[in-house]
Amino acid sequence: MMKIKILHRYDISPPANSVPTTTLPLTFFDIPWLLFSPMRRLFFYDFPQSPESFTQTTLPLLVRSLSLCLCRFFPFASSLVLPLAPPQKPYILYSDGDSLSLTVAESAADFTDLVSNEPHDATLIHPLVPQLPPPRASDGARVGPLMAIQVTVFRNKGICIGVQFLHVVADGRSFTHFMKSWASIHRSGGDPTCIESDDLSPFHDRGVIKDLNGLEPILLKDCWSCVGPSSSLSPSPSSSPSPSPSPSPILHIVANKVRAMFILQKAHIDRLKAQILSQLKNDGLDSESDPIHLSTFVVTCAFIWVCIVKSRDEEHQCHDQSSPERGNDEFCHFVFVADCRDRLKYSIPLTYFGNCLVACYLSEKRNTLLGKSGILHATRTIGRRVKEIGTGGALRGMEGWIRNFNMIKGGDVVSVAGSPRHKVYDTDFAWGRLRKSHVVHIDASRSISLTESRDGDGGVEVGLALTTVCMEKFISLFEKGLKSFMSP
Repeated sequence: MMKIKILHRYDISPPANSVPTTTLPLTFFDIPWLLFSPMRRLFFYDFPQSPESFTQTTLPLLVRSLSLCLCRFFPFASSLVLPLAPPQKPYILYSDGDSLSLTVAESAADFTDLVSNEPHDATLIHPLVPQLPPPRASDGARVGPLMAIQVTVFRNKGICIGVQFLHVVADGRSFTHFMKSWASIHRSGGDPTCIESDDLSPFHDRGVIKDLNGLEPILLKDCWSCVGPSSSLSPSPSSSPSPSPSPSPILHIVANKVRAMFILQKAHIDRLKAQILSQLKNDGLDSESDPIHLSTFVVTCAFIWVCIVKSRDEEHQCHDQSSPERGNDEFCHFVFVADCRDRLKYSIPLTYFGNCLVACYLSEKRNTLLGKSGILHATRTIGRRVKEIGTGGALRGMEGWIRNFNMIKGGDVVSVAGSPRHKVYDTDFAWGRLRKSHVVHIDASRSISLTESRDGDGGVEVGLALTTVCMEKFISLFEKGLKSFMSP
């Protein structure tokens, strides 16, 4: 694992007196995320400067632009107030002077290796992720920060912005909005007016979220049930968003994994769609009255899910020679989240800041996914749920979000982090186009990350971390699949 040298530490606040004391309640969309690990993302840019030059010329503007950005995105500088016992509800509190931690570091690691798509030790990039400062006790509650940032400079090669934040404060769309706004202010030389139009400003009024189905008390009760009546809502850092996650449990979990990035170009996706559609019609699984939803997201997820299930199955056989086949009746699970800002019965601004996601839990029998038509069945399962979300069924089953997660978390699960719709490669600090973005928290979970292709061709970048045996098999299956899509 690489070593880094800490150069500076800052506490960055919005400009003094720019944000009044503000309390933000958690909505039913936020509450489930209390039980999940922090989000960790890295942004790599080519940056041919020395750390000394960076400190003198770039760092002052980076700090100032971040402070100005936090004036609009103040929840990231706020605190999460965690009560010690039910039935109290956590909330987000901003007081004048609140700040987030910014660390500036230098690394001698090979920048080219870090932005490569090739498999490498999953622990390699973890020192680039900042650690959230520990919480403090206050008036019968634990009060902890929500975000930390680390900027790491690679001498005359590149720069990495690493961010860790608790998902309970914001979803991926809100986080990407923040990063692009910070980048815009920096690119403008520190002019905050570049993001002050109504179309670009974050919308903070939580009252816009209407709990028409009484979901909040159900989810809050389930949340407390997960941690017990005598515990604060901050379980162990390896499985939850504790405000003070120690790196040791995380690194232990990913110590035997390698991570890699796989590219599905638009041509691959188009041919995959055509192949699946043809087979679905031949098998009588598609009809004019009930057409299958064949989006880029659906077919990409179906293909990757089946490849992962097959690679895990081979690993199991390697480790347990006495039982070459796993139970055919076992279920494999697939989980993704869907943005509901434009999918509910009432209007929510697209710039709403917070969480507005619904979790979708899907299951298929192992032998179905391992069979000849595995990708077809995966496509049908994922496509039906995506179609339902777009036709008024977004909140179906949301009352069981936490219970469903607890039921499947020990099984064969693949979940999705990120979205090509976030367009992270448009995060422009005026250092040139973003070289690579890694979703780091997938290393400690059984998740894949989805990002739009850097080339802007409509393709998708898929990141994942697997054991060496699984990764070798996955690569073989992935490459074989691409060849089959492109064959005449």
